[in-house]
Amino acid sequence: MNPRIGFVTSVASELDRQLNFAAAGDFDYVEVLMDGPHAHETLASRASDVRATLADHGLDLVVHLPFPTDIGSPYPGVRDGAIETQRTCIDVASDLGAEKGVLHPESSAWEVAWEDAALRDHIDASVADLTAYGADRGLEICAENIFDSAYTIEHIDRLLANTDASMTLDTGHARVTGYDAADTAAFVADHADRISHVHLNDTRRPADEHLPFGAGNLDFEPIFEAFPSGWTGTLSLEIGTRSLEYLEYSRSHLDELL
Repeated sequence: MNPRIGFVTSVASELDRQLNFAAAGDFDYVEVLMDGPHAHETLASRASDVRATLADHGLDLVVHLPFPTDIGSPYPGVRDGAIETQRTCIDVASDLGAEKGVLHPESSAWEVAWEDAALRDHIDASVADLTAYGADRGLEICAENIFDSAYTIEHIDRLLANTDASMTLDTGHARVTGYDAADTAAFVADHADRISHVHLNDTRRPADEHLPFGAGNLDFEPIFEAFPSGWTGTLSLEIGTRSLEYLEYSRSHLDELL
């Protein structure tokens, strides 16, 4: 594999600080989480500055679209509003020069009242809509496997079959769903042609911990080995911290493993 390496930004830290760190740390891109202080309204108001900073540092851009937005709602008004919100974010991301957008294919519908099978029909239609909308604006939509949702890693084959979306593989989410490293590696071997983006989410147990890469006990080596040698996707360190030192440690450990 010959990936590009980046990290998901923290909403608890200033964006400029993180962009400067990415450049100093020789990252290829940043994945900006479009929420909180980095929501689309703020990014749009700073678009020229953000574009200039990325260009000055030679950084590419990926975005993580906000979540949860109920693109799978059984209620048309709710669903339409969620789709419109994501379209607005896609417009901003495209204007900033982003190449990929991570999307949660999910619904917040009450699980007691609505079966996943019914929600998947709505999710599929929404993801297809947003994938086409993104493609028209140069943004590749990468749908992520989400634990405890209609589209865990166990079911995401259907979404890939029914839409043209690429996939974001989240390693921690796969573990929460019950996949060990061997299971995830087997999934990669079967789906590498659709996996464009990976969230490196390290854990010590089946939980969404987002530890510094290498601080957990998830065995990434077989997962990486399952990718074809010519795979050129993107790997994002997804760490639940504002500490740049943890990111620095994670990048060092990732480089050693690669």
